[in-house]
Amino acid sequence: MYAEERQQAMAQLVAASGRLSVVELAERYDVTTETVRRDLSALERMGLVRRVHGGAVPASSLAVIESALTERDQASTAEKERIAQAALELLPAGGTVLLDAGSTTSRLAGLLPRELRLTVYTHAVPVAARLASSGNAELHLLPGRVRATTQAAVGADAVESLGRLRADVAFLGTNGLSVAHGLSTPDSDEAATKRAMVRAARQVVVLADASKIGADAPVRFADLADVDVLVTDATIDELDRKEIEGAGVTVVVA
Repeated sequence: MYAEERQQAMAQLVAASGRLSVVELAERYDVTTETVRRDLSALERMGLVRRVHGGAVPASSLAVIESALTERDQASTAEKERIAQAALELLPAGGTVLLDAGSTTSRLAGLLPRELRLTVYTHAVPVAARLASSGNAELHLLPGRVRATTQAAVGADAVESLGRLRADVAFLGTNGLSVAHGLSTPDSDEAATKRAMVRAARQVVVLADASKIGADAPVRFADLADVDVLVTDATIDELDRKEIEGAGVTVVVA
């Protein structure tokens, strides 16, 4: 099957199914997940599908299903562990860090070295719970309304508190990352809090497995120009990597 034929078949299947994952499409057409991501990117540019975390929905779909933190934590677990390990190299000794909500940032929190003195600000309840019990960082929990989906404090109180901070590094998660749309998430309150984190940090490091790359969620919270480093896994498509590096972002492959 030629690429054009496969892409047309994919578009028809996504339209009929409502939503399909990258893995399902790869198995159905006996190609790699990297090939599927390229196909979906091409189909999205043609307006035939809309990429979401881990797969695609019909272009006409207005609703974006935001997976819960527990569901995301079970996806790409090996890749997320490697990403968190690689991110340790970017910690500022004796500095201040912001830790975003997310399954990969939570893994990073669990790996923080006891001998490294850090001040950590977070709006994520799971991250705070890990650090509070470990006692290896000076921990500050940001205020706000806690969203059940992400277990993160969001809203005006969180944004206001972040506006008073200046951190050395912010470690952020994202639902989608693309050259055209930047970093994005489904929820506007979550986006506002992430945006405030970007403004509050001298260096912005994004932790995202390759399934997020090329996907777009509705609400953008940062442009690629706002990002200093992307830490991702080895399944990143080489074309995606070159485009992201071309936008001025250092890409670290874990």
